[in-house]
Amino acid sequence: MERKSNKLKEILKEGKVAFGTCICSFSPNLVELAGYCGFDFCRIDNEHAWRQDNMLEHMMRAGVIGDIVPLVRIDKDNPYLIRKVLEIGAGGIIIPDIENSEEVKRIVNAAKFPPYGIRGYSSLCFSGGYGTKGGKDWIKWSNEETLVGVMIEEPEAVENIDSIMSVEGLDFVLFGPSDYSISIGFPAPKKNDPKVQDAIKRTIESANKYEKYVMIGVGSPWDEEAKKYINLGCKMIEIGHDYSVLGQIWRKILKEIKEK
Repeated sequence: MERKSNKLKEILKEGKVAFGTCICSFSPNLVELAGYCGFDFCRIDNEHAWRQDNMLEHMMRAGVIGDIVPLVRIDKDNPYLIRKVLEIGAGGIIIPDIENSEEVKRIVNAAKFPPYGIRGYSSLCFSGGYGTKGGKDWIKWSNEETLVGVMIEEPEAVENIDSIMSVEGLDFVLFGPSDYSISIGFPAPKKNDPKVQDAIKRTIESANKYEKYVMIGVGSPWDEEAKKYINLGCKMIEIGHDYSVLGQIWRKILKEIKEK
């Protein structure tokens, strides 16, 4: 794996908006295609998926080929998954269901090598060139270039948002309006409800205060939602999922054909 600066991190540092998408199908081809289409990052969802094979490694290689940063969402409370995902070449991690700063500190601790954390050392992996690119420089590069993100999707997290954002080593948060909607009592996702929108705005305000970034997913109409959240201050815009984008296009095409 080529050791270079994290493209996504550079875009954010420059104050620009980064655009990405989500890959749920575990297709390396789609990761590569997303990069060719001009996306800066792709979120690979292994929270609501069950893949315990080598497909994720192939997706990391596709990210290198397509020049796109893979962010992998993995289950909470498993520090070994954090280390393993970073070893196979993820540009960043996303951990769901966060409620407080202590949880975030444990995540950062698991993601960073000493002195910033307790990540165990082995360069015998894709990220370390299978032992050929390890050592001091690889440790420094890993600590500096790996992005650490968590999800804000619980009311407790919004209540503790300032302490969460203040954690050193946290780079960004992904706001999850669907889970947040349900967690505050709605029977189904209600993204545009004022209570949900207020929580999003509060999260963005805190991120700005602590020089962190907010990521959010947008759906159809893509352009309107994207502009809305960019204007609010979101710096990472995730445009749909492979399933949702393809499903929408298929339905639209089929409807148009049937109506003619």
